[in-house]
Amino acid sequence: MTKEEIEEILTILKRGGLILYPTDTVWGIGCDATNPEAVEKVFKLKKRSDEKSLICLVHDFRMLNEYVENVPEVAYDILKYAKKPTTIIYDDPIRVAINIIAADNSLAIRVTKDEFCKKLIQRFRRPLVSTSANFSGEKTPQSYAEIDPLILEGVDYVVNLHHDKKSGKPSAIIKLKNDGSVKVIRK
Repeated sequence: MTKEEIEEILTILKRGGLILYPTDTVWGIGCDATNPEAVEKVFKLKKRSDEKSLICLVHDFRMLNEYVENVPEVAYDILKYAKKPTTIIYDDPIRVAINIIAADNSLAIRVTKDEFCKKLIQRFRRPLVSTSANFSGEKTPQSYAEIDPLILEGVDYVVNLHHDKKSGKPSAIIKLKNDGSVKVIRK
């Protein structure tokens, strides 16, 4: 990626646009997770009920702490020893778009290990929405070639990376409650 391409992506994100980008799991539709209008565009593009949750990506533990009121200590151990990308659902998110927060006042966040995503989020200085690049209820594309043309047309920018690479599997999902309870949602 050139510096100019990164700058264009950042400009689009800052103005509330949508991007299509490769993540540490599958191709994702992304936007500024602090911008409710941008989040609404994601729901509309995916034809997804806004009662369904979305995932956010952050670049490190420090950033995670900026967007969750109280990160349980066990979260750091889970993430440190996870063998695959792991998304954790936290109680009491803060400083994010209201329409990205689930009805039970929780938010799914993944500390990404993908170098491109880390650098982009670091430069953007805000979490990114990350949801699979498909319409709600349809199969998750395993490669860029499998992404529906209407999804491609519905975003403002398609990141020019890994178009020929097969996607990984969706992340593991674990719910951590402030009371200390742990529930595995997806292995």
